[in-house]
Amino acid sequence: VQLQASGGGLVQPGGSLRLSCAASGSIFSINAMRWYRQAPGKQRELVASITSGGTTKYADSVKGRFTISRDNAKNTVYLQMNSLKPEDTAVYYCNADVIAVVTTTITQYWGQGTEVTVSS
Repeated sequence: VQLQASGGGLVQPGGSLRLSCAASGSIFSINAMRWYRQAPGKQRELVASITSGGTTKYADSVKGRFTISRDNAKNTVYLQMNSLKPEDTAVYYCNADVIAVVTTTITQYWGQGTEVTVSS
């Protein structure tokens, strides 16, 4: 199983970006999917999560600006980021709780990270 994140880049303050993360491999189902971020010199933090049923949670710092969504048919999670601020600058990582075809256990996988820079 692999998670491939994309969509990062350089954006001006107030701008928008949409991150995508596609899971591939021998997947039976995916439970929760999440986005984390890690800014330089800081610990990795949870930004947003979404259950298989679509229930979402957000960090206080991004509520009202970021929206997490998923396409279960494509095993893909998205993060729509609006009204971006310089403090949103970080490497963003996707994360998913995956049940593989050959096992009944849940394994957590991480994507490789995609860099977001908010600067004028």
